[in-house]
Amino acid sequence: MARIPVFEPDLNVPVTPARDGTTKHRIVALGDSLTHGVQSGAVFNTDLAYPAIIARALGTYDRYRYPRYGGPGGLPFNIEYLLRELERVAGESIAAWEAPRALYTAWRWMDELEDYWERGAGSVPPKVAAINHALAVYGWDLRDALSMTAQRCLDRLQEPAQDAWVLSKVDRDSERAALHVYPHWPPERRTMTLLDAARALGEDGGIETLVVFLGANNALGTVTSLKVAWSGDDYADLRAKGKYTLWRPEHFRAELAVLEEQVRGTRARHVIWCTVPHVTIAPIARGVSADKMAKGSRYFAYYTRPWISDDQFDPERDPHITGDQARTIDATIDAFNDGIQATVERARHDGRDWLLLDMAGLLDRLASRRYIDDETARPQWWEPYPLPPAVAKLTPPVTSRFLTSDGHGGRATGGLFSLDGVHPTTVAYGLIAQELITVMRGVGVAVRDVDFDWLIGRDTLIGRPPQNITSGLETLGWADDALDLVLRALP
Repeated sequence: MARIPVFEPDLNVPVTPARDGTTKHRIVALGDSLTHGVQSGAVFNTDLAYPAIIARALGTYDRYRYPRYGGPGGLPFNIEYLLRELERVAGESIAAWEAPRALYTAWRWMDELEDYWERGAGSVPPKVAAINHALAVYGWDLRDALSMTAQRCLDRLQEPAQDAWVLSKVDRDSERAALHVYPHWPPERRTMTLLDAARALGEDGGIETLVVFLGANNALGTVTSLKVAWSGDDYADLRAKGKYTLWRPEHFRAELAVLEEQVRGTRARHVIWCTVPHVTIAPIARGVSADKMAKGSRYFAYYTRPWISDDQFDPERDPHITGDQARTIDATIDAFNDGIQATVERARHDGRDWLLLDMAGLLDRLASRRYIDDETARPQWWEPYPLPPAVAKLTPPVTSRFLTSDGHGGRATGGLFSLDGVHPTTVAYGLIAQELITVMRGVGVAVRDVDFDWLIGRDTLIGRPPQNITSGLETLGWADDALDLVLRALP
């Protein structure tokens, strides 16, 4: 049975919000790639991540601190940048006779990316002194947020990187990205975790709103790798845990208890905890066939890559998870979210103004193939998500399907997920920001609504997606076969 989302951020546990006095830091966000601002496989446009959008709505963007990334499209691998380069060279599709040229173009582009970050300007970590308000690193799970430090990242970078005449991902890209986030100057700050950094901001004049949006990477690997590997007893080991794609609920609860304790030690007026979205809705794992496992079911029999068509799919050959595995993944995430909800409820009974934003429920209400296209699968609580007017009038309508082009300069499908099939488009980051703004306004925070007209103008995938992303996804399929695109962009 589908988990019923929580629609009341205060969980109907009354607490009098603090409104007197002032706080120095209006918005601070703890999280992973969704807070970092990853899009199409890379962290690059961090000024369009949801915390930055909120800072604009608060009128404090000029004082908001966040990491910036240079190079050819950021880290680790910008699918949009590569596809636009391939479009320039080979046009809207890659014919057989153009494949060698396209492959050489991709190799040259990726080699430039690797050189920039491993030996060029990007190889020198910035001297991050002031603590960022955006405290998030892509790929980080709960344990990383609790234990990773700038010093650990610097130590890992001391291991020699290898350049080779093959297509390769930037070496230790996550650590390189993290060193733009973590305070590590002066050197005594290098032992600070993300939680330590948030606590230091609280001690430096207080935080008005702290957002905690962690936990997706305790389940996301199931759909990015199409493999279910349950956590073992070494789940809290920073290196050993890398082999796991799904945390057992008891392991997640143990990590969450430590996180709760540390957030309780952070001076923040309001704390908004976000639940973990159901990762099986992300279009990186496409349900095979128009038929569900049974009438009224949420699940397809198999989930594979979006560029593998129903006719081409072979469960003996192609990567996939089964419908039963997808159901298990969602049930596990529901257990994660029950724990997050209980965390907020305990704090409210203790008089703390902690609130819950059910991001899982938000994505469920936008799930095209799961609910919107199948009325029989909709639970009683389900109703379509009311898009802001500027987004609702976009043509074609934005959906949770994989983003494709129409071959004429525009978009054919999708619009909520970027080209990695996991992370939001700029417009969808705006939806997350607006949901948080609504919660903030409910406890007396003075904040404007998101300017969606402005965001739509900044969204290159909504305005003009690469035209080699056709309805058949041939170019992405070619790129994945030739370049291991998914494994590079979604570690």
